Amino acid sequence: MTMYPNWILQRAQLTPTRTALIYENQSWTFDELNNISAQRAEQLKALGIKPNSRVAILGPSQPRLVFMMFACMHLQCEMVMLNRRLSKVELQYLIEDSQVENVLVDDEDISLLSNNQQCILFSEVENANGQSIEIRKEWALNQTISIMYTSGTTGLPKGVRQTVENHQASALASVLNLGLSENDVWLCTVPLFHISGFSILVRSLLYGNAVKLYKKFDDEAIVMDIANGEVTHMSAVGVMLQRVFQGLEEKGLEASPKFKMILAGGGPVPVNYIERAHHLNLMVSQTYGMTETSSQTATLSNEDALRKIGSAGKPLFFNQIRIAEASLPNEKGEILIRGPHVTPGYIGRFSEKSTTIDGWLHTGDIGYLDEEGYLFVVDRRSDLIISGGENIYPAEVESVLLSHDAIEEAGVCGVDDDTWGQVPAAFVVLKSDVSEEELVKFCMERLAKYKVPKYFHVVSSLPRSGSDKLLRRKLKELLV
Repeated sequence: MTMYPNWILQRAQLTPTRTALIYENQSWTFDELNNISAQRAEQLKALGIKPNSRVAILGPSQPRLVFMMFACMHLQCEMVMLNRRLSKVELQYLIEDSQVENVLVDDEDISLLSNNQQCILFSEVENANGQSIEIRKEWALNQTISIMYTSGTTGLPKGVRQTVENHQASALASVLNLGLSENDVWLCTVPLFHISGFSILVRSLLYGNAVKLYKKFDDEAIVMDIANGEVTHMSAVGVMLQRVFQGLEEKGLEASPKFKMILAGGGPVPVNYIERAHHLNLMVSQTYGMTETSSQTATLSNEDALRKIGSAGKPLFFNQIRIAEASLPNEKGEILIRGPHVTPGYIGRFSEKSTTIDGWLHTGDIGYLDEEGYLFVVDRRSDLIISGGENIYPAEVESVLLSHDAIEEAGVCGVDDDTWGQVPAAFVVLKSDVSEEELVKFCMERLAKYKVPKYFHVVSSLPRSGSDKLLRRKLKELLV
């Protein structure tokens, strides 16, 4: 069995005095992170949390959650990351499906759980007398670190295992692409319960760089961080990019030369976003990844951003991508992935379901590879609209809508139609007034007629997952 050093111990030994975590006006070194998390591990042990057991964790992104996660890692517990944006019923399903032995909850999130849920509050852990433990100096490559439930675009959410090997392979592939400096500071505004957030913590331990953590997205502060060069990297989804761009544009600012990169995930980035980013001196790299691949699988380098607008780039080192049943470039089909970052399996009711077929992960996403091997992600297969036999990919229509000055957010889904089977309907959040006639005309100039939304609905907000991904399957519920 291949063993690797405990990441937290090794990082604390290598760079003990280097800043690891910044939150509001406080900071902690890697040595302090290790000491606090080791103390929390002793307190968890005293409260009956057994090493190698499975626990659920629920809490907002703040230092006490980081300490608790690292404590569980010291105990080699499998952490089921609970999405704090879910309903009580949904959270109950995850807790029952994952068969956790304990649920750890930040005091401010206790109201998110059903009243009969047994749990241990963070404050109970922090106030407990510790019980001495021997923290293992090595971890097995196949040890499960985290378990995250997918958004459930195909039905019930599935609990995805992410191992030491998965996380290490992902972090290594990323750094081979992005490079590394000891002065790097990663801005973390994405939730830690999601792979985009947790992978920032993992990369910090493996690379030795600082993380500047935000409890929630704070437009004003984040824009100033980027403009002043307080941070060098950021992970974001489309809706966050829009707010960063708008904030910089309104203040007449641009990104500091110290700021290197925004990794943009969670779905295709609208074309005009890449062009706006260049005007703001912002490097944006479109990425493609999923919970089953412990973050990025492919990333578009900034040097190719304008030449290959709309692409998610090439597979990162160690990773492979092919398109099912495609023999020629630009043929659309299901995206298949292979590599050491792919999950070995699911838990709970899907534990018998294999994650791969002949070694390849079937993503459920539609895409194609161009002549040069660049990946273009077209859409979720489950979101596909088939209208009169024609395939309509909602992301393509949304990208056009988002390029209109009056539209802040856009979501498109199919609605039943007697003539065509399905037709596209658009749900938009507006920045300024605009008539439906103008939007139809705008779309007609940029899309085939069958792709132009037949209905426009102005709404105050769009349904999103815990990672701010648009949930197209819930758009129709806005009509009720």
